[in-house]
Amino acid sequence: MPELELTSDSFEHGDPIPERHTCSGEGTSPPLAWSSVPDGTRTLALILHDADAPSGDFVHWLAWNIDPADGGIEENKPAPVEGTAGFGRPGYDGPCPPPGHGPHRYYFHLYALDAELDLEAGAARAQLEGAI
Repeated sequence: MPELELTSDSFEHGDPIPERHTCSGEGTSPPLAWSSVPDGTRTLALILHDADAPSGDFVHWLAWNIDPADGGIEENKPAPVEGTAGFGRPGYDGPCPPPGHGPHRYYFHLYALDAELDLEAGAARAQLEGAI
């Protein structure tokens, strides 16, 4: 079975996230597209985090109950349900490493789920991971 694949038209795997998607730019969420969704998938969930943040693992986007048939999320469009990111508000928070801190690694984790999550908007990462 092919592996669930997540891509973006804005950048390639391993490339820097373009400035327009960061706090130095407009802070718009990047366009995302997925393919090879496993049979039986009812919804998708997304976690975007920065593993190199000085405060530890920093959440930039939590989203769930995403319809896999959509094939993606357009640039600067919210997901159907979003959790509270690291800056304390729901939705996408663009990368914003401290000056002089060097490059950071950002991980996009996309989960194929066999059920819709019964989780309130604004939930934290631990709640989302528990529901997954």
